[in-house]
Amino acid sequence: MNIVIGTLLLLVLSVVFYRKLTPDQRPQAFANARATMAFTLPRIVVALLGAGLFAELLPADHVQTLFGTGGGIKGLLLAALLGPATPGGAFVSFAIGAAALKAGASVPAVLTYVTSWGLFSLTKILTYELPIMGARVMWFRVALSWPIPLITGGLALLLA
Repeated sequence: MNIVIGTLLLLVLSVVFYRKLTPDQRPQAFANARATMAFTLPRIVVALLGAGLFAELLPADHVQTLFGTGGGIKGLLLAALLGPATPGGAFVSFAIGAAALKAGASVPAVLTYVTSWGLFSLTKILTYELPIMGARVMWFRVALSWPIPLITGGLALLLA
């Protein structure tokens, strides 16, 4: 249901933006949209396909043991370590998180994993942050934000 609501909101925003464009701007706007779609769509399809296949390969008994409700702090620590190592974008990490939930992982473990991926994805750090921001800023950010995934998972453990 959230996806439908979000899609409808994006559709409404698109109509608003379209109406704000002058007739001369619209062809370029559609060309930009086509280029973005051509760049993104194949990656989304491959990521979803890979995540779906990965979900079928996840051994549910291991997932439940390591990341289930009995996983506790060890499960959170492992989830925090696995987040940065996940290649790909949000479509991959969220799909893996959803597959882990389906296989028996606890919500706190998945929140820890997704938060850790969001903050420390190695592909983002090595590709963008380090070359653009420099090592000093990157390490400073990592040093300040490293506990956030564990705090998120810990709070979820307390609230769940």
